[in-house]
Amino acid sequence: MFTDQGPTLRELAVQALSSVERGYDLLAPKFDHTPFRTPDVVLDAVGRALAPLGPYGTGLDLCCGTGAGLRVLREAGVGRAVGVDFSDGMLDVARRAEPAAHHVRADALALPFDEAFDLVVSFGAFGHFLPREWPRLFSEVCQVLRPGGQFAFPLPAPASPGSMAYWAMLGFDGAMRVRNAVWRPPFVMYYRPFRLSDVRRALDHAGFDVTLYALPDLGARPDGSPRCRLVVATRR
Repeated sequence: MFTDQGPTLRELAVQALSSVERGYDLLAPKFDHTPFRTPDVVLDAVGRALAPLGPYGTGLDLCCGTGAGLRVLREAGVGRAVGVDFSDGMLDVARRAEPAAHHVRADALALPFDEAFDLVVSFGAFGHFLPREWPRLFSEVCQVLRPGGQFAFPLPAPASPGSMAYWAMLGFDGAMRVRNAVWRPPFVMYYRPFRLSDVRRALDHAGFDVTLYALPDLGARPDGSPRCRLVVATRR
């Protein structure tokens, strides 16, 4: 929920009518006080799940934003952590939050690294990529990982049809599509298309073997399945 330290409705409206990059530059100082920041309970669950899968010498937080995921890299035992984002504003906040990490401004679809990392993580960023961009995104990640390196991210189970969460996400997706139909530049933020079966196929095609880990601390659905899984894609 929003706090007194969070952005005003006017500030959110200005962000929503900007480009993705400019919007996040504007929102950066207050981003950590919005519902868009990945909750600590999710970050902590991922950190605990990754720790026994290491060790990891180097790690990259892809689309790092204000640096919340860089803490996960530390908890997973990463020796050298790098955060990459295309928003200068978000990186400025991340530098203050995680001064020991290295911060790089770059496009996730054109990463400026060679086979440099043992682990890549990402949190809450995939809605900014259209499905047709997933093959390129995952190929970029594959190319910056060393052979055997891992690409890890949490993936919530889809909301049950008819639930409040389902209608809220459907309404948000619809509002963004209307906004982008009538306003330029576009602001890409569509989370509904990012589904496990499609993502898994794209990861396999990019050169990954995929393993799923339940995150029990995040609860279970009525049928007993986990509310959220950790996707761990290992470079072949």
